[in-house]
Amino acid sequence: MSEARASIRSLASSLTVPLWTGGLAFPFTGPWRALQLTLIAAFGVALWKLVRTNAAKRAAGAALDRFGSLRELAGKLRPSIISPYALAAVAVLLVVIPLFQNDYYRDVLTLTVMYAVLALGLNLVVGQAGLLNLGYVAFYAVGAYTYAILSTRFGMPFWPGLAVGAAASAALALLIGLSTLKLRGDYFAIVTLGLGEITRIVLNNWDSLTGGPNGITRVGRPSLFGAVFATPLEYYYLILVIAAVTVFAMRRLIASRIGRAWVAIREDEIAAEAMGINTFRLKLLAFVIASAWAGMTGVFFAAKMASVSPESFTFFESILILCMVVLGGMGSIPGIILGAFLLVALPEIFRDFQDYRMLGFGVALVLMMVFRPQGLLGTAKGK
Repeated sequence: MSEARASIRSLASSLTVPLWTGGLAFPFTGPWRALQLTLIAAFGVALWKLVRTNAAKRAAGAALDRFGSLRELAGKLRPSIISPYALAAVAVLLVVIPLFQNDYYRDVLTLTVMYAVLALGLNLVVGQAGLLNLGYVAFYAVGAYTYAILSTRFGMPFWPGLAVGAAASAALALLIGLSTLKLRGDYFAIVTLGLGEITRIVLNNWDSLTGGPNGITRVGRPSLFGAVFATPLEYYYLILVIAAVTVFAMRRLIASRIGRAWVAIREDEIAAEAMGINTFRLKLLAFVIASAWAGMTGVFFAAKMASVSPESFTFFESILILCMVVLGGMGSIPGIILGAFLLVALPEIFRDFQDYRMLGFGVALVLMMVFRPQGLLGTAKGK
């Protein structure tokens, strides 16, 4: 009897992904195409289960006998993946590849790196401290509008604007966090969701300050030693420098005592508090730092586009950034960068399939939750 129940549960789990795929595809593609996608997904699930069987493991082990066990092989490969030589090679590629691309692909790369910076900031709140923030775009918008207003009305240059935009977003996060971070779970998520929508509505209706639906134009562009940034390649290298600083800062934060305390709060807040960790103060710190990074990125966005408007800061932007964190792996810096590439660069590369973009997001998230809930490069919870 127990074997029959186990078989039924196994069959149900095998049918979940194909049925989800077909159901999501049906409104867009019709019944015949949805059925085809369901069968393809079912074949993929069956293949995945076959690979996970003992027979497949023995076959793979026989082919890898000369490398030892799979665990030893992973141990041999891991140092090479994170070695300084590999990092140096990646850095060189990031610098050199745009030189051989046209302006369109340079813009795509710039957008990808910008979203990676945003996702790395959100990772402090979601991946490290375990707080679900659905209104992250509000702090991104505050940074962008702060610089746009100061640049057009007071002539503030870009470099001081970076600091002021970050400070404005951090101040808003501090104000919101002091009154809401005692909430837990879904309640805090609802508050941040409301904050994002309120911010967008305010930007859309405060005509005298934000320009209303028309936004603000003629925002000052960055300059360095008197030379004004004008080409997509220059903006790419600027955001690449910002991203390098971001990765360095995030690595130091995550490896510090504060980072370990954030992980303790994420895993079990009650236990962390019992061990003497000031959970409220550390959650507030994560919230403020992440918001400051969003504000700084918003300043870059306003300077690059030379204009800002409310439609650039919708709820979908918050969800897109959150998807990068979840898809790549919460707490994993390389994973988040990979998630930004998959969700920003790939849809631009495959623009012929843009009608199915949201369908692809939905299917990808369902597959991730079923087969790898920790993300592509993330680690399992508690490890």
